[in-house]
Amino acid sequence: MKPAAIFLVLLCAGVVCAQQQQSNVAVEIVKFSWSKERIGWERDPFSGPIENFDETRARQRNEKRIEGAKRGNSAEVDRIKREARADAANIAAKHKDPPSRYVFVYKATVKNTTAKAIKSIDWDYVFLERGTENELGRQQFTSEEKIAAGKTKELVVTITKPPTKTISLTALNSNERGTLDGRVILVRIDYADGTSWQLQ
Repeated sequence: MKPAAIFLVLLCAGVVCAQQQQSNVAVEIVKFSWSKERIGWERDPFSGPIENFDETRARQRNEKRIEGAKRGNSAEVDRIKREARADAANIAAKHKDPPSRYVFVYKATVKNTTAKAIKSIDWDYVFLERGTENELGRQQFTSEEKIAAGKTKELVVTITKPPTKTISLTALNSNERGTLDGRVILVRIDYADGTSWQLQ
């Protein structure tokens, strides 16, 4: 047999073996994805007033001082208005919006095709360089989710760690995912009856 043919047979055998390892799990990976999301970049419009009790009291006191000073000379009114504006600027500075930051959301939808309930799943989200299949990064998760027999559930993990070192922590770059391929690998499954399966 030619060396190239032998290599092809071994390669096919490796692929079949890898598929059997994951198929023996009897848990189907339906779909998976990851995303990068910016948080803390805008204020919640339903979060209520930004002033605390002391700040509200100071603002009301300044308003009363301005009303009272209107009976006096204009120089006194102008001075009080300047002080009130300075107080308002200090309050605004204290409540300046926090800087934006990014989180990474990793998802995997799995279907329990066994006859027993799942208690938890250890799974890896592996990132590969597109074209070469070199591993660039790996995120390891444990999802403690009860999945009844025959049921499907989406596993979701949100963390600040990016998929690979090439993904920016400070910018939202739409081209970042263009160089990556992903894969989800099931590593361990614990069942509700006390039994477990583990990748060899």
